[in-house]
Amino acid sequence: MKHFSLPKDGGLLIENIPDGIIHACDKVVTDVFGDADAACRSVSKAIVEAINNSDKEKAFKLGFSTGTTLTPLFRQLCKQYDKGAVSFKNVEIFTTDEYYFKESSPSQRRNDIVRSEFISKTDVQAENVNILGESIDPSELAMFDEKAKGLDLLVMGIGEEGQIGFNESGSEEYSRTRIVMLSYNSRKRQARNYFRGDINSTPRMAVTMGVSTMLSAKKVFLMAWGEDKVEITRKIVEGDYDPACPVSLFQKHHNVRMYVDEGAGSLLTREVAPWLIGPCEWTPKFTRKAVLWLCRKVGKPILKLTEQDYLRNSLDGLLEEHGPYDQINIDIFNDFQHTITGWPG
Repeated sequence: MKHFSLPKDGGLLIENIPDGIIHACDKVVTDVFGDADAACRSVSKAIVEAINNSDKEKAFKLGFSTGTTLTPLFRQLCKQYDKGAVSFKNVEIFTTDEYYFKESSPSQRRNDIVRSEFISKTDVQAENVNILGESIDPSELAMFDEKAKGLDLLVMGIGEEGQIGFNESGSEEYSRTRIVMLSYNSRKRQARNYFRGDINSTPRMAVTMGVSTMLSAKKVFLMAWGEDKVEITRKIVEGDYDPACPVSLFQKHHNVRMYVDEGAGSLLTREVAPWLIGPCEWTPKFTRKAVLWLCRKVGKPILKLTEQDYLRNSLDGLLEEHGPYDQINIDIFNDFQHTITGWPG
């Protein structure tokens, strides 16, 4: 489903603010974009730059998760390829996960998207394609795991519960590429997204790149789109490490960045209370948002808010621009009072 965003009205003034301030609350540095396409344009440029600046004496090792999250990214990469900005001839592709089918010719494979939306439309060489799940022989999985260590760049969408690939809750930090059982909740999600809601047709097992293999990548990009990912985005970016949330392990990674749209990033501090981050543009609508936030934070009605309440909660900028505090209280109270109507009675 396409995410629609409303025009900005006030908020954080990011111009000329150092990245260190903008990302002050981020345990994983995160960029918020208006929609997935805008985010993927930025990610595709970063990927192209990394490939073009890499050592041409050896293949650039690029990993992708499967599923639909990366589909808009593949479109952007194909655009970059079509206009001659990049060649993938010297790029080795790795995928992170696949269903485990006992049948010889399943109707749905997660890697189909990578093949149809990216590999078949660019100059990726067949000998450089490493699709996980084409064999489940233990020795071949071990060979894949060894070959996939130290990827130059790993790009992954994250699941609603923090799963990466098919590393679900409880996956060990030192896990390697392996076959896993899918939880009931995971199978329900897969049924909804890929099997027309039929959980009986959904595989019970999958093959996934190990967490340790993923963490060995030199650089990692994480991606999340839509309101369904809002809670997990906040948890990854600003929460504590949680063994039940495998993607939170990437808080430990030395070179990771996350890209989200406004839907997924709507609960981050910079969106909920940007005055805690830096200077803001205090439009009437944005001022109302701040005062209501303050009421909830200190547990007081509007007219009981004090100057200290504003100062202790980083709203000194609002006082400087529209103060004194008691006048702000009255203005906002009257503003809300005028919205109350008896119609229809």
